Amino acid sequence: MKYLSLHLRKSQSHRKAQTLHHHPPGGWRAYAAAMLTVILWASAFPGIRAALPHYTPFHVALLRYATASIVLAVYALFTHMRLPHWRDLPRFAVLALVGIAYYNVALNGGEVRVPSAEASFLVASAPIFMAAEALFLLKERMRLWGWIGIAVSCAGITLITVSQTTGFRVDAWALLVLSAAVAQSLYSIGQKSLLNRYSAFECTAYAIWIGTIVLLLFSPGLLTEIRLAPFSATGAAIYLGIFPGAVGYVSWAYALSRLAGSTAGSFLYLVPLVAIGIAWLWLGELPSLLVLWGGLLVLAGVILVNTHKQRRAINEEKPFHGSRTQHEEG
Repeated sequence: MKYLSLHLRKSQSHRKAQTLHHHPPGGWRAYAAAMLTVILWASAFPGIRAALPHYTPFHVALLRYATASIVLAVYALFTHMRLPHWRDLPRFAVLALVGIAYYNVALNGGEVRVPSAEASFLVASAPIFMAAEALFLLKERMRLWGWIGIAVSCAGITLITVSQTTGFRVDAWALLVLSAAVAQSLYSIGQKSLLNRYSAFECTAYAIWIGTIVLLLFSPGLLTEIRLAPFSATGAAIYLGIFPGAVGYVSWAYALSRLAGSTAGSFLYLVPLVAIGIAWLWLGELPSLLVLWGGLLVLAGVILVNTHKQRRAINEEKPFHGSRTQHEEG
């Protein structure tokens, strides 16, 4: 058994070396793709706000993901993307219900009153909820710095959720956006087992297609809104589908295939900061000082939690000479 174990470890290390050999190191195109993803995903928050005055939150989500589904279907045909196994369809359906349908309806509904910068900071807290859920669902351990990171982010979330009210009352609209962050975290946790059999892009495409079918339940009245809405609002919703919804995921998949997971993931910390700039240019929105402080606390806590996870992964890999791999997705 001792020699068999040693042979297996050497074989795993050899396979890992082969995998690294077949994935070229990240050049300027990979970094450009990661930065493009940041800009596109950051623009989604003001884009939603631009469409909402003339569309309901349900119809913004439907129009966005109907557009994204068409673009992704064309890309899938061009790249000959495989179909999912029928046994995995129930799990993809649950992920689509939580991570696409509910997430977008909750985010859109919250952004009726919550400005773009606040929404982007609250959604950026999703890794904190992932870490907490992993304690119970995946039986992962949390050490001191992980708990400190969660506490720091919770303090930031509290500042953001009370920033729009007087007397330090909790803003219900901000809580709706926060529930979208929880949905995103559950979606990411639920994806983990599927990522052993499918790429991150395949998982996203399947979820978007199924989520769009779910959102069709809200199609009554959409054609009337399209007819009455100005082109700027309809164009914003279509933009959300083509660029943050489809192009963003393609560029992210390209970046992930050529950069280390931790390197690519570090770009995602920039999304709320870029969202502030785009919201100012597009809508003239500027966050309050309280929101900025809260947002910085949220990001600081997320960085602490993610750094804790990366160090733990490195420590777990050392006894096995790099035989274990970890997939990270932002």
